[in-house]
Amino acid sequence: MENQNSKTNTASGTTERRKRIFSAIQPSGQMTLGNYLGAIRNWVDMQDEFDCIFATANLHAITVRQDPKKLRENTVNLFALLIASGVDPEKSIFFHQSMVPAHAELSWVLSTFTQFGELSRMTQFKDKSARHADNINAGLFTYPSLMAADILLYQADMVPVGDDQRQHLELTRDIAERFNGIYGKTFVVPEPYIKRNAARVRNLLDPSKKMSKSDPNTKSFILMVDEPATIMKKFRSAVTDSEACVRYAEGKDGINNLMEIYSACTGKSYEQIEDEFRGKGYGDFKTAVGEAVVAVLEPIQIRYRELLSDRKHLDEVAAKGAEAAARIAARTIEKVYKKVGLMR
Repeated sequence: MENQNSKTNTASGTTERRKRIFSAIQPSGQMTLGNYLGAIRNWVDMQDEFDCIFATANLHAITVRQDPKKLRENTVNLFALLIASGVDPEKSIFFHQSMVPAHAELSWVLSTFTQFGELSRMTQFKDKSARHADNINAGLFTYPSLMAADILLYQADMVPVGDDQRQHLELTRDIAERFNGIYGKTFVVPEPYIKRNAARVRNLLDPSKKMSKSDPNTKSFILMVDEPATIMKKFRSAVTDSEACVRYAEGKDGINNLMEIYSACTGKSYEQIEDEFRGKGYGDFKTAVGEAVVAVLEPIQIRYRELLSDRKHLDEVAAKGAEAAARIAARTIEKVYKKVGLMR
């Protein structure tokens, strides 16, 4: 693995430390086109600019009751899909969260620096409690402390955030500042990394909502592993409007969504898209959007199937990443334990 902590400034000949980014995704099933265009593709782009540490957040996944076999399968599938999408274990540290025990160790320590009132205000706790009323467990309540541990363990300078994660990052910053205020500088206080060119992919049938695989109507979302014919069929079913004019404007939510997807997949501006489809109907436009998405996802799907055919190799890659992550994590844990008076 290359030296990820520095880069050479060719103009001055000096070596600069690259900023470190940490990010993780829960293995909660198949990823959607929205996941890819809104997050995964940005992970890939970050690798040449930052010191990246990525993980499958399988410890977080068990706050909701899981079938063990399915969880392991989902974790491996996600790992393979991210590599197929361009996450390069030779450029980044990439591993399964559960393979580095320091996440759980630091989570416990940080939970003693997290206030009950702070946790009770977390929006995601309220949302998940409503959806899983039969299993409102303590882990569901305290998992923001684990999320803080994930980030602070690696002294991350930045964390990619969407709107649904801003609250957790703010809590992480509060925890880090609280600990630093008591024991002296221990943790880097992470800044949000606002994703560049992150498409906001909406539900194909109801563009007032974001695309989500939890929607009961499978025509409303595109999975990254959907067959090309399925992708084309779903786009043909996407809602539009009665104007029959491809242009980005207020009140044209369906067309705006399709234009954003097409722009994200082709790199074309909205003006270029409007010119391309001037005088053409929505049928032509939907077909073009579907074909653009297939062109992006099909190579990923081919590589994904190749990777899954060699489970031993995937396990080796995860283990190598976990070893690299554990070396960094150990330095933080040692520092934290010493400051709070714990023995190792």
